[in-house]
Amino acid sequence: MDVDGGRQRQYGVTPVEVMASMSGLDFIRAMFAGELPAPPIMQTIEPFDEVAELGLIVMYSQPGLRHYNPIGSVHGGYAATLLDSAMGLAVQSMLKPGQGYTTLEFKISFIRGMSQDSGVIRTEGRTLNVGRRAATAEARITDRGGRLLAHATTTCLVFDLPVGTASAP
Repeated sequence: MDVDGGRQRQYGVTPVEVMASMSGLDFIRAMFAGELPAPPIMQTIEPFDEVAELGLIVMYSQPGLRHYNPIGSVHGGYAATLLDSAMGLAVQSMLKPGQGYTTLEFKISFIRGMSQDSGVIRTEGRTLNVGRRAATAEARITDRGGRLLAHATTTCLVFDLPVGTASAP
């Protein structure tokens, strides 16, 4: 499936100095536009038609046979990766240059199973609150009919990125 208009997506890790030089929203938009590499974990998810606004992330993907667990349905890790990514990126979209975040915890509820016949699914992440040290967000996965498949909430730690500090030998 050619979901990126013929563009070959690059995967990798952006240097902290580059990330720290940009607002969270600018960083995410550059990543979605292919100007910066997408995180390697997304090679298994292959999201497309990604949108980033302040406090809001939307991305689409299509579950396939490669996402199946031993019992013949899409593994919960597929939904967990999408939800965690959408919530984390929603938090990141609100950060100033020089700030970073990490997930402290998240809770998922699986509502309906997915299969390779589910078609394109939509994942939407939204911030609930972003403070100086902590942020909360929520995310939902829905099918093409708008039915809820899974939802989650998270708490993230917000911190200053360690840029320009020498590490101990």
